[in-house]
Amino acid sequence: MGVKKKKEMQVAALTICRQDLETLRSLADVEGKNLASLLLHCVQLTDGVSQIHYVKQIVPLLEKANKNGVCDPTIRSCLDILAGIYLSLSLKNPLKKVLASSLDDLPEFFLTEAAQSFTSRLQEDLDSTDLYSYRKVIDNLSSCMENFNLGRTSVSNLLKNVLHFLQKSLIEISEENRKFAGNHIVQTQLMNDLLVGIRVSMMLVQKLQDFQGIHLKISSSPIWQSMCGLLSIFTKFVSDDDLLQAVQSTSGLAVILFIKIMFHPPEKIPDLIGSLLLQSVDRTSIPEWFLTCCESLCGADVSPPALLFLCQGTLTMLDWQNGRMGPSGEALLLDTVHVLFTLSSQIKESTLEMFLSKILASWTNSAIHVLESSSPSLKNSLNGNSSIVGRLLEYVYTHWEHPLDALRHQTKIIFRNILQMHQLTVEESDSEKSDLATDRFIFELTQSLLRLEWHVKGKYLCLGCLVDYIGTEHILALAKTIPSQMLEVMGDQSLVPYASDLLETMFKNHKSRLKSQAVDSTWIDKWHETWVSPLLFILCEGNLDQKSYVIDYYLPKLLNCNPESLSYMVKILQTSADTKTGSFNTRGALGALMACLRTARAHGHLHSATDAWGTLVSSARIKQGLVHQHCQVRIDTLGLLCESNRSTEIVSTEEMRWIQFFITYNLNSQSPAVRQQICSLLRKLFCRIQESSQTLYKLEQSKGKHEPENDLTTQHPSVSLQQYKNFMSSICSSLFEALFPGSSYPTRFSALTILGSIAEVFPVPEGGVQTVYQLSHDIDFGRFQTLVECFTSTFEEVKILAFDLLMKLPKTVVQFQDSEKLQGLFQAALELSTSTKPYDCVTASYMLNLLIWQNALPSSLSAYVKTQQVACEDGDKSAAWVERNTLMVIKCLLENLEEEVSQAENSLLQAAASFPMYGRVHCITAALQKLSLNSLQLVSEWRAVVEKLLLMSYRLSAVVSPVIQSSSPEGLIPMDTDSESASRLQTILSEIQPRDSNDYFNQAKILKEHDSFDLEDLNASMPNIDTAAEIKGKEGKTCDVTAQMVLVCCWRSMKEVALLLGTLCQLLPLQSVPASPDGLLTVEQVKEIGDYFKQHLLQSRHRGAFELAYTGFVKLTEILNRCHNVSLQKLPEQWLWNVLEEIKCSNPSSKLCTTRRSAGIPFYIQALLASEPKKGKMDLLKITMKELISLAGPTDDSPSTVPQVHALNILRALYRDTRLGGNVIPYIADGAKAAILGFTSPVWAVRNSSTLLFSTLITRIFGVKRGKDELSKKNRCGHSPFYRSREMAARALVPFVMTDEIPDTIRTLLARLPDCTDQCFRQNHIHGTLLQVFHLLQAFSDSKYRMNAYFQQELADVAVCTKAKLWLAKRQNPCLVTRAVYIDILFLLTRCLDKPAKGAQPVLEHLGFWEEVRRIISGSELITGFPYTFTVPGLPQYLQSLTKLAIAAVWAVAAQAGEQTRDVPISFSQLLESSFPEVRLLTLEALLERFSAAAASEPRERGLPLLLWNMGGTFLMLAMKENHPECFCEILKILHCMDTSEWLPQTERCIHLTPKEFLLWIMDIASNERSETQSVALRLASRVVAHCMQAHEETRDSVVPELKQWVQLVVSSCGDHLPTESRLAAAEVLTSTTPFFLTNPHPILGLQDTLALWRCVFTLLQSEEQAVRDAATETVTTAMSQENTCQSTEFAFCQLDASITLDLALAVLCDLLQQWDQLATGLPVLLGWLLGEGDDLVVCAESAHQVEDDYLFEKAEVNFWAETLIFVRYLYKHLFLLLSKSSWCPLSPETLRHLQRTASERCHLLSQLFRELPPTAEFLKTVEFTRLRVQEERTLAGLRLLAFLEGREGDDTLVLRASDSPAEANQLTLPRTETAY
Repeated sequence: MGVKKKKEMQVAALTICRQDLETLRSLADVEGKNLASLLLHCVQLTDGVSQIHYVKQIVPLLEKANKNGVCDPTIRSCLDILAGIYLSLSLKNPLKKVLASSLDDLPEFFLTEAAQSFTSRLQEDLDSTDLYSYRKVIDNLSSCMENFNLGRTSVSNLLKNVLHFLQKSLIEISEENRKFAGNHIVQTQLMNDLLVGIRVSMMLVQKLQDFQGIHLKISSSPIWQSMCGLLSIFTKFVSDDDLLQAVQSTSGLAVILFIKIMFHPPEKIPDLIGSLLLQSVDRTSIPEWFLTCCESLCGADVSPPALLFLCQGTLTMLDWQNGRMGPSGEALLLDTVHVLFTLSSQIKESTLEMFLSKILASWTNSAIHVLESSSPSLKNSLNGNSSIVGRLLEYVYTHWEHPLDALRHQTKIIFRNILQMHQLTVEESDSEKSDLATDRFIFELTQSLLRLEWHVKGKYLCLGCLVDYIGTEHILALAKTIPSQMLEVMGDQSLVPYASDLLETMFKNHKSRLKSQAVDSTWIDKWHETWVSPLLFILCEGNLDQKSYVIDYYLPKLLNCNPESLSYMVKILQTSADTKTGSFNTRGALGALMACLRTARAHGHLHSATDAWGTLVSSARIKQGLVHQHCQVRIDTLGLLCESNRSTEIVSTEEMRWIQFFITYNLNSQSPAVRQQICSLLRKLFCRIQESSQTLYKLEQSKGKHEPENDLTTQHPSVSLQQYKNFMSSICSSLFEALFPGSSYPTRFSALTILGSIAEVFPVPEGGVQTVYQLSHDIDFGRFQTLVECFTSTFEEVKILAFDLLMKLPKTVVQFQDSEKLQGLFQAALELSTSTKPYDCVTASYMLNLLIWQNALPSSLSAYVKTQQVACEDGDKSAAWVERNTLMVIKCLLENLEEEVSQAENSLLQAAASFPMYGRVHCITAALQKLSLNSLQLVSEWRAVVEKLLLMSYRLSAVVSPVIQSSSPEGLIPMDTDSESASRLQTILSEIQPRDSNDYFNQAKILKEHDSFDLEDLNASMPNIDTAAEIKGKEGKTCDVTAQMVLVCCWRSMKEVALLLGTLCQLLPLQSVPASPDGLLTVEQVKEIGDYFKQHLLQSRHRGAFELAYTGFVKLTEILNRCHNVSLQKLPEQWLWNVLEEIKCSNPSSKLCTTRRSAGIPFYIQALLASEPKKGKMDLLKITMKELISLAGPTDDSPSTVPQVHALNILRALYRDTRLGGNVIPYIADGAKAAILGFTSPVWAVRNSSTLLFSTLITRIFGVKRGKDELSKKNRCGHSPFYRSREMAARALVPFVMTDEIPDTIRTLLARLPDCTDQCFRQNHIHGTLLQVFHLLQAFSDSKYRMNAYFQQELADVAVCTKAKLWLAKRQNPCLVTRAVYIDILFLLTRCLDKPAKGAQPVLEHLGFWEEVRRIISGSELITGFPYTFTVPGLPQYLQSLTKLAIAAVWAVAAQAGEQTRDVPISFSQLLESSFPEVRLLTLEALLERFSAAAASEPRERGLPLLLWNMGGTFLMLAMKENHPECFCEILKILHCMDTSEWLPQTERCIHLTPKEFLLWIMDIASNERSETQSVALRLASRVVAHCMQAHEETRDSVVPELKQWVQLVVSSCGDHLPTESRLAAAEVLTSTTPFFLTNPHPILGLQDTLALWRCVFTLLQSEEQAVRDAATETVTTAMSQENTCQSTEFAFCQLDASITLDLALAVLCDLLQQWDQLATGLPVLLGWLLGEGDDLVVCAESAHQVEDDYLFEKAEVNFWAETLIFVRYLYKHLFLLLSKSSWCPLSPETLRHLQRTASERCHLLSQLFRELPPTAEFLKTVEFTRLRVQEERTLAGLRLLAFLEGREGDDTLVLRASDSPAEANQLTLPRTETAY
């Protein structure tokens, strides 16, 4: 939002040769007033901008000289020099245009002399023989003919020579290009030169008048010969596929242009070009010169690209305006489009497809020009019903969803032009424009588009074009709900831009039409009803994605079209904001309101923020929005405050206060997207503050009184500036406080990002510029230390943010003075660099870089460096010492690494346990990446270091590579079952053994083959396999080292080596020639690095190793392709051919990995191909793809399938590589063919690789699958491959059938099914057909047609067809699998046709469908019983299908018969008594759905059918005898949904348990059962408890003794270790019982139990699970909404986020303690919470230490939400406020002393534990240090409160926050004395 400073114009200064300079000096006059003096002064300047000023003085000076009437020699010489200057300037230099303009304005008297000078100088250029100077000459010719009359005259004077030069230069450049084949850099430059040469040739013949009569010139003239020569060259170029397609395309234009100019008579030109395009040239009727020049185009073998470019030339270079070419031109137009249609079916390459689409669009433009004055026959050929328009529409339909955006755009142009063409072909009438909508072609076209599904993107583009032609109202007449339909599809991100653009087109058009037709302002109501009402519905009721996209895309466009609609929307949303409050997953009306206001303000539709706060939305609404439970409501409210269309709008005091309030509760957002938006919006606010402060400074400095303008400010500028300073300082304090010990990752990320934005937006002032705030002024040593400690985070993003922030601070902010501290930090970094925890070495790298850049390395570092350091040279001191420091650190690390590699060569195990070497390498790489390596001073030192780094990298790689390259790197186990395998393994061991002296690698042993495998015998024979070796660690402790630990050490070492080598290649300058002083890497070193990558990519087996090697190799290949050294530039191509050859030969001795999806081979080839220049021809990719597709196909002559497997795996990687983009699209068809043919291979490896390739191709074609669609795992047929194949085939059929064709397809499939009288039929065939019917019917029922009459009629027809095959659902069909599928089809039909149309009989009843269904059920096994004594295939599926249909039939009868239920085919009691749990479970689920719906309605019986009344006793008895866990759980859920008063009194009669005994029984279940049942039982028990609390006093008192057990049950359900379902149940229970136990004015429970329940609430509010926190928030919302608590906060009845809810819950609890008069009893408990009683500090410290030692490769503790100190700070704040209100100490002296003693003992223990930690424990023992810091803050907070209670304020106690003071602690809570009125 900040104003970008305009870049200063950079102009290269002009220079002249020494001879011209001497000439000017000799001609300059003494006074310095003649032209020579002016030019001399000009050329002596070094600033191009100043020279422009002098050039502009040339004409005025010569105008004065012109009065003499003589051109003296001085002026003549100066004009000659000016000509030389002009031709010496580069094409893009602004001086060239200024000079041309000045020379064109010369007095006429001097023009002749100037033309002679230009001609002479230009001739010198044309005589040049240096090929690499040709481009400059060509550029000069171009500039001379571009709006430069003098230059054009000179070129005309030298026309013969110019043409000869162009012919010569094009020939020589093309030859040079051929010589440099393979050198991409040189070839690209040369082909660009060719391109410019062709364009200049075309410009020459177009702009010079000399060519108008060229055909009259004799063939022997030099100009004619040059023209013929150029035409021959262009003809050759257009057919040369080795050239860039841009060169070919331009050559095609040039061919047609030269033919147009040279051929006579002009009338025959269309016929000649038409014969060229149709490849039907009559050689006898064309001139000899044409045949000689264009012979290659006159045959029948012209390539498709050449034909395409000739078509482009035809359409571009010929004059199609007003039909000037006559009938032959019309014929050529039609011939051209037919050629293009033919090419469309031949061309597959994406770039050529792009050319074709543009040329087709160009053809439609030409057709429009011709149709404006064409013959009737052409109009007939191009009207809407013609075959040409039909093929054009077909092209549009097949390409409107092409992957290339530009091609899709061309289809839109073509469609729009089709409409215009049709309009021109329609016979004119008096009302032609209005009648266009009723035109048959347009009408049918519109209807066909509207019938398409909305997921077709081309539909939007074409409808948008139609709106422009026929208007919105005509489309609305055909589809009234189209606005709502399009808003519905805006939940799909891929469709959002299309839908929003079409909506904008439509509502703009609709508004203009309504406004033009209306006589008053009532038209706006209709417009609002059409476009705004659907929007408001989506904003309030739509799903999350819908709302987000509608707000971002549709709402701004709507407001821009009609800003007055804002007040209409706000009025409606304000009225519903209190009722539709929203929740964690819905925004409600408040969210919609904030979104509308935010969008309006951001787009300038709110005049000022003050107006918005005063009239549109209240302050209370803003605060509610800032802490709303839904994250997007919070974001929109923040956006409303931060965003403004005016970057200098003053931020009001109220806005600043709200922003501070927002930051307090929103830093800990769990969503990365939300955090990003918060940081982005706050940055916009800071930019507003910075830019508006500049305005305020100007106002402050201006003298005199002034009135505030445009509501800029209502107070003195100095006051506003001071408020800005205070606000920013307060914000920074809050952000630094958020970096407290134990703060979560989201909090740290947000705080550091915002601080970084502050540092960037408010820079250190320079050059007298004032800034309102500087972050460095608020940074002290403590805050600096806090930022450094952020390096210990396990998340690298936090490390990066902290480091970047430190780098943004001035170096003078903190000076390292303590040498001991420096030494400690440096030693800690070195120790972390060898830690076995990978994230520790990352911490070390940031610490070292900080010390380097702060120039804070300890002096003792010189002891680590053995070589003498060279003194820094003069120059930038900062860069010099950074370079020196980096060099010192790298040398130190390198020396340590050398020693460790030497030890690793002796014992790899010792290295893995004590000093994994990858950390050192990582730190070296990180140090190099921060340093600018192109401007080093200590070059000789660096060369030695680089050489040593390379050698060390190779040594380290040699140590670890045998493990990585072994056939089983994940666990190198020295054993196998045959001698051959054992010998191969022994080879590996022999490679490693010399470097490893321990027993880790034993001799390979051969297992004896037995009939049975005995694990004990194996363990006895190989004792070292399952037991890890014991190795002494760094601290002398014994460590268990396993093969996995060795592997991690090895692959990470390989990873870091690869990244280091890649970084060296990427950053280090390369030596231009051997032994040159520049550069640090030699050519040989680069080749060695390439060979290293090749070896490890082709031989490594571990994915982690070769993936990272690939990353480094990519960096190398990118450098090689840009390198000017030819030998290096050709390396990728050589490597590619070598590996392809190795793959083809499949030599048994090859080390290429054939398993693991070819391991690193695909990565290797990916890197070589992806780095190929994209702007080139991509020859390597084309050749490689053809070679691989050839290898991937089945071959009969090859004895090995290894090349085929490699080819399939490589192809898969290339198709997945997004960097290759559209370049692989032409090969998709061949790849799919190879994959499908691979399925038939007898070799598993081929079939496997083919399947993976096919899956990748499907993803590439159709996009990423967005949801899971797994098959049912309950079918016992489900594992049959044939069954699965039929299932998948049925699903695959659906996308290939258009929606409106589905009913016919279904009827056809049903007709193919056998009749019951058929004697022979196959159940597999029946099953496959039925599956296809089912999935097609399901897709049709889910379509948009469901609610219209067409849908109902089609389904009714399908239902009739199904009746003919009903025997398949009965016992006549012996197969249960097919019976089940047919029943599923019947059930689907009942679901779709159960709603009758208005005034009509239900469709199914009318068809007699339900009667047939009742017969099926009556004759089924559900009634007669099951004769099966064993499990029959398909039985569970059949039971489920039959039960669903039976339940549907019961509901249907119940709905029709009302109270008469005797016609029910089967009762629920029969279903519930079934012996099959599948039947019972489905029945219970259906009943639960009905009972749940009834529970949500009032009264409950309203939604409950009569046959479900009074079923409480039934479910009680079922609960007692049900033994199936899932069924039992469903029964408990039903009881929970039912009215407790209905069934609880029946317990004694039905199950012989009193209500009290039933409660104990259900609580016992809740204590012992598994998760889901336990949760349901807890909910049910709580429902019983709540019912008892509401009953009369006797009943309530009877269950009071059991309440303590219930409380314990709730408490035990809240632990973080428990499943989410248990904690959700606990939260729901707490919410439902809040009025009885948490907020009851007269507590039923004891205080201890009540506080225990409140502690559960706080625990759940701090859960890591979002769902649990949201559920606990509901508890607090309920608590704040009670009569006795709603006045204690200002957020009663609001939907709030858990972050503020925790604060509010504590406020409510403290208020309740006062109400209950239980402060004395409750205060010790709350103080215990504050101190963290129950946490044994010693045990915690020991456990943390144990974790660090035992799990070497696991991360330290991470938290994403819960922050202990946040709870401590909130609790401290409210306790302090509570105690400050009390005039007496609520604690007894004994209790106070006991608490003080406990806190003091904890403080003493903490001090002792801190002393036991090492000096830099925050880095080396982060977990223990953080835990102790948290405990320290808790203890100090407790001591401070206790001191306050004792009546004295301790000086040494901790002030936790600035807002802890009584004045500020009450921003959320209101004193009861003030609010109780």
